[in-house]
Amino acid sequence: MDLTVNLVSLGFEAGLGGSERGLVGLRGRWAGLTVCGCGHAAFLCRLAALLREKFPVHSSNKSHHPALKIGILGGGNIGKQLTKVLLTVPGLKPSNISISTKRPETLKEFSNRGVECYFDNCRLALWSDVLFLCVLPSHLPRVCAELHTHLPAHCLVYSFTTAVPLPRLAQLLGHSFVIRPQYIFDACDSAQLWLCHNQVTTALQDKEVLTASCPLSMCGGLSLNQMWVSAVLYSLLNMCTANGLGSIQTIQLLNELFQSNPSSETFTSLSFVNSSCASKLSTSEPFPWIILTDTQTKQTPLSSFLFGSKALQDCISAMYYNTFSGMSSEKIQMKD
Repeated sequence: MDLTVNLVSLGFEAGLGGSERGLVGLRGRWAGLTVCGCGHAAFLCRLAALLREKFPVHSSNKSHHPALKIGILGGGNIGKQLTKVLLTVPGLKPSNISISTKRPETLKEFSNRGVECYFDNCRLALWSDVLFLCVLPSHLPRVCAELHTHLPAHCLVYSFTTAVPLPRLAQLLGHSFVIRPQYIFDACDSAQLWLCHNQVTTALQDKEVLTASCPLSMCGGLSLNQMWVSAVLYSLLNMCTANGLGSIQTIQLLNELFQSNPSSETFTSLSFVNSSCASKLSTSEPFPWIILTDTQTKQTPLSSFLFGSKALQDCISAMYYNTFSGMSSEKIQMKD
């Protein structure tokens, strides 16, 4: 039991001068970005893992292990926090997570649990189904140049580094299958919400924090560009295409994934592509490859469908909550 928890005189803010107190809100924003960033990334992995479980065993791309392979490039604060959250998500096993960092010997807490830690960025990229870039902005150009010719087409790159615009990031990587969430700071006095917990995993167990971080209804001084949700759904579509699934089968699997009740609206081909493209698709033909950089900067058939369907929005929010409601107390004991 920490006897100093409620002693204001021992708090961080107690030693700040009058001119410095205005900066306290920045701590809340940083904590909020960390919690939301890790939570949203873990949610994407949960959706992708659930979808892969539905893939038929006779999928044309038999070279890939059916379990989702998650690569984390960077073993700093964000890389570590993300790994801790991923290790609490139901269905994600340590053996399906790998980290590449210059100092893998500092990640014993993860390697001891079965996460493979090494320093070989190209090896990580070639192995991963989803690759998280958790590096400093100053390191990003060098890392991108290193990965440029080693990224498989099916590998989804998810960047935590937001200092580089998305089109530029895609250009540096030579890769179009890229997601970069765009968080926006709102004028709000509730940023203190994010400072209630000193661990991201425990924060995501707090119902108030979890509700505030929900991608479709964020609050607490932060919001998320809603095109991110469309990009996540399009990334699932691309994963089906990469595995050679026909358009009808892809639609069926996505409807199975997101149907929370029989009355919910269902996906059709027109939910993802325009009528001209949909009319040319045969039932066994895969969807065309979707350029994710476009889905995050432009209105798409899917964004129109998503924001016109309250049932789908509610289903996505419920799946987000369920991603973290399955955390066990045993899994979240790792210290930050």
